[in-house]
Amino acid sequence: MKKIGKTNIVKSIKITLAFCVFLSVFYILILWLFAKAAGPNGGNAEVVTLDGKVVGAANVGQQFSRDIYFWGRPSAVDYNGAGSGGSNKGTTNPEYLAEVEVRIDTFLVKHPYLQRSEVPAEMVTASGSGLDPHISPAGAAVQVRRVAEARGLSVESVQALVEEYTEKPLLGLFGTPTVNVLKLNIALDERTR
Repeated sequence: MKKIGKTNIVKSIKITLAFCVFLSVFYILILWLFAKAAGPNGGNAEVVTLDGKVVGAANVGQQFSRDIYFWGRPSAVDYNGAGSGGSNKGTTNPEYLAEVEVRIDTFLVKHPYLQRSEVPAEMVTASGSGLDPHISPAGAAVQVRRVAEARGLSVESVQALVEEYTEKPLLGLFGTPTVNVLKLNIALDERTR
């Protein structure tokens, strides 16, 4: 009886070690190979360039605060790409509600043509990661007038650029339309030189 128990323990340890090696090496290798073969950019991060210099990663949100740029979602981690995360404050938390009220007031100062009810929720609430690089077309649309005025462009030309940089759902079915803020702002810079 003791020998059977000892044999089972040894087998269990061997199986555990084999799975540890498999899951920590081979599984990651399989995922890496799949990303290289099937992923966009060969599994590498998509970078955005301006004048031949890398200005950011397309899948990591950045802070834009000047009027000439479209703004992304607020970040609970100050757009620190080294560590993403949310604020962990619930929607009924008084501190959270106060932060949102301040963000709404700030947004309205820069967008005086909007009513309080017209401010998109995404523009005053942080995403779960704090690094969301996208906003909705509606989030971009409310900023078109501010950006156009700040750059001395027509509202129509800026709206056309937003439409050009609106990414459609996968296969027209999966997901929602989004606008990558960094790509849109770089396109604005390139066209208004």
